[in-house]
Amino acid sequence: MTVIWLLLVAAAVIAGSMTLVWLLSLALRNAGIVDVFWGLGFTLLAGLGVWLGSGDPGRSALTLALVAVWGVRLAAHIGWRNRGKPEDFRYQEFRRNAGSAFWWRSYFTVFMLQGGVMWVVALPLMVALSSPQPPAVGAWDVLALVLWVTGFAFEAGGDLQLARFKSNPANRGRVLSSGFWGLTRHPNYFGDAVIWWGFGCLGLAVGAWWALVSPIVMTFLLWRVSGVAMLERTMVDTKPGYREYLESTPAFLPRIPGLRRRG
Repeated sequence: MTVIWLLLVAAAVIAGSMTLVWLLSLALRNAGIVDVFWGLGFTLLAGLGVWLGSGDPGRSALTLALVAVWGVRLAAHIGWRNRGKPEDFRYQEFRRNAGSAFWWRSYFTVFMLQGGVMWVVALPLMVALSSPQPPAVGAWDVLALVLWVTGFAFEAGGDLQLARFKSNPANRGRVLSSGFWGLTRHPNYFGDAVIWWGFGCLGLAVGAWWALVSPIVMTFLLWRVSGVAMLERTMVDTKPGYREYLESTPAFLPRIPGLRRRG
């Protein structure tokens, strides 16, 4: 199957899946379920690409493995973190503003919007899984793996460190500023962005330079829109010691030990 047809099928699968997740959110009265599906959605698309695509078997296996490990871990982490908690503040605010129209407006402005972003971000995966040339795993594939491992270490390692930190009652109200969190205030977001630059390299491996729109979009969203920027709006006012942490640790790009840098 050509990449065009695979992208069309992927769009249909995303639309159908997001509709089902939306219906589930109405039953649960919790739109935050869409965040759990984010990683699983890409895993579904990667599996679809392996099934219908005509990509090199080695590259296809690598792509599916990397996406599945990343996506399933992320879904499990978000689901476990949110268990028993109320709906995320972002969706609560939207629910209040939309009033009785939330049920149908959320379909377009939450679920279909996120589905559209998912389709764009999945471009390097779809092109890598549908392109048989070059037929051998090469330098771009190796770089993709290196970036993925680096990003996964920051994302999963940062999440694990934060979970352990929060599990200690003595740390209530304190700021984690060691380990990955001593290099950047958001190692999980930075790691996620690096992972997607790795996936972008899979697109470069088959000559699809335009697929780099995926990591560019993800980096922008994580750094400037729905990640760092949104989370830090209230952190200074609600977290004692966060202002000092903000002044000593870069927001996104990790600091290099011995080099003062903000960003």
